[in-house]
Amino acid sequence: MVPVRWGCLGNATIARDHIFPAVMKSDLVDMRALASRDPERAKSTAGRFGIAAVYGSYDELLADPRIEAVYIPLPNSLHVPWTIKAAEAGKHVLCEKPIALDAREAETLLAVRDRTGCLIQEAFMVHSSPQWLRARELVKSGAIGEVNAISWQLSFFDRDAGHANNQADLGGGALYDIGCYPITTSRFIFAAEPRRVVALIDRDPDFKVDRLESVLLDFGGGRQASFVCSMQLADHQRVTLLGTAGRITLQVPCNASADAPNRLLIDDGSALDDVSSRVEAIPVFDQYTIEFDEFSKAVRGERQQVTPLEDAVANMRVIDAVFRSAAEDRWVDVV
Repeated sequence: MVPVRWGCLGNATIARDHIFPAVMKSDLVDMRALASRDPERAKSTAGRFGIAAVYGSYDELLADPRIEAVYIPLPNSLHVPWTIKAAEAGKHVLCEKPIALDAREAETLLAVRDRTGCLIQEAFMVHSSPQWLRARELVKSGAIGEVNAISWQLSFFDRDAGHANNQADLGGGALYDIGCYPITTSRFIFAAEPRRVVALIDRDPDFKVDRLESVLLDFGGGRQASFVCSMQLADHQRVTLLGTAGRITLQVPCNASADAPNRLLIDDGSALDDVSSRVEAIPVFDQYTIEFDEFSKAVRGERQQVTPLEDAVANMRVIDAVFRSAAEDRWVDVV
């Protein structure tokens, strides 16, 4: 396959720390251009990763006819505007999560996709992650019986006023940044949409962004997913899929190691202190390399998108419901 020529809008931390190192491992991705409002800093990044072109504006990069696809790691409030501009410039778009600030905004991208013919996808690397694919395979096989509950804990600590996560006008907050993961993976494992949600949200008194959520998703038929997420608690990640005949625990469900095997703990429930767990090691992978490879294959027409844009809209509907539930202090339907 001829590598897809990529550009990146924004010299963001996730691009520098995760995406650029990952795509350097790929034979399908040619990361050719980086646009930034700080060209000198961008030149330093480009030099580290062998990115040939640096632009001082996002529009300049989008005007480059050599670029076929763009990655957008900008602040959340800029996702939809720049996704639209990129697609209208004829570029396929892989945009960081959340793709929008609400479902109505996300829905506008469906018409943009259909009008331009460009692929648009929300960058949830978990959808093509080998550890999540293996967990779903085990669930489908009945390895732990019927899965009726999913339990998540996900947190980190950040009170830096300069970070976009702590700026309400940029679409900051814990639910957009990390709460979206329990929502999308629960939908992924159950292969269904939640019917209703109930949520508690605590907001930072200074930054006015949500800093702690406790959420329950009702998938019907006795199936539920619950999660606690926070960006002002100690670093922690863990998710457990609970079945009638056992459980599966993903120890690092989001920030999977790219340098060592990741582990699934599979337990038949015969002991309460995990001594009945068996460990299944997932061979070393880089989930970001896989994400970009799969999207590049879709650009070349060699596969369907891993995650269609409609899935991003559906995920935003759940996020909207979580915010609405907390504001109204009641169960709300996902609509």
